[in-house]
Amino acid sequence: MPEFSIFDGHNDTLLRFYQNDDVNYIDFLSEMEGGHIDLVRARRGGFAGGFFAVYVPNPERRIDPDSMPDTSKPYVSPAVDFVFSQGVALRMMADLFKLEAESEGQVKVVRSAAELQNFIDNGVFAAILHFEGAEAIDEDLNALEVFYQAGLRSLGIVWSRPTIFAHGVPIAFPSSPDIGPGLTDAGARLVRRCNQLGILIDLSHMNEAGFWDVAAISDAPLVATHSNVHAICPISRNLTDKQLDAIKASDGMVGLNFATGFLNEDGSWDSDRPLDIMVRHLDYLVERLGETRVGLGSDYDGARVPDAVGDVSKLPNLISALKDAGYNNALLRKLCHENWLRVLRKTW
Repeated sequence: MPEFSIFDGHNDTLLRFYQNDDVNYIDFLSEMEGGHIDLVRARRGGFAGGFFAVYVPNPERRIDPDSMPDTSKPYVSPAVDFVFSQGVALRMMADLFKLEAESEGQVKVVRSAAELQNFIDNGVFAAILHFEGAEAIDEDLNALEVFYQAGLRSLGIVWSRPTIFAHGVPIAFPSSPDIGPGLTDAGARLVRRCNQLGILIDLSHMNEAGFWDVAAISDAPLVATHSNVHAICPISRNLTDKQLDAIKASDGMVGLNFATGFLNEDGSWDSDRPLDIMVRHLDYLVERLGETRVGLGSDYDGARVPDAVGDVSKLPNLISALKDAGYNNALLRKLCHENWLRVLRKTW
């Protein structure tokens, strides 16, 4: 049995179900070929659950972890249609709820921090419903109210493309995240309503102007569920020291993204490298933010990840690397799940 229970800040498993005709939500309960997450491999690796993203892909572009974008020039994704986005979001949400129903109690959708603690303690696989981009939400925020009642508890206002609420950061290496304008008036209203409802606001795909707009408006901890250190890997998706300091001041947190292009110093998507680079990012985050404000945010099923953690069953390899680097059990428990519980208690 794995030594640590790992709760994760981001995965794209629902997108995998949506994009692939050969797999669906019911397959999650058995060991699947390919992909990064299923219940059998999760049990093997100590993966207790995570934020399950509803991400609406552009109709003409398929997200493939084995074929990641060229970041040597900014990748700017076009906006997507509201009606199309709502249809995709409802399909992905339905897959998650049907998985919960078919699992006979093995998988549960989380709506409170107390539930999450209980599920982790009792070996129930826990899933937080997260939107990676608010394209399925209307300007009047009526859909937000409905999605919240259905179980939405975490929202990234943007993916790396424009919406009616804000502008996502184009993905480019090397590049500052300071690209484009910040929140719109509708985006400011969205932030305030999420605060009122207790929906976590994820800053991972926000450009720098939008980040600072949220920081000025929000009364909740600042959280980036799946981002890394810009000082180590200067890609636009990573966080500058100034942003990290603001997250610390808000008592928020950062989940380490496993995507190789956001880890490797040269911005490459090479996955055949030792786990030292992951340890370096975690060392930096812990030093800058403190031990209670760092976790994991893998981006499993949505990005190319290091071979040594190539699916959830291999997560003990990361634990071993961190132990070798001097991380004690108390800190490992914080990184693995306790810090997510802490920040969700404050937010929800």
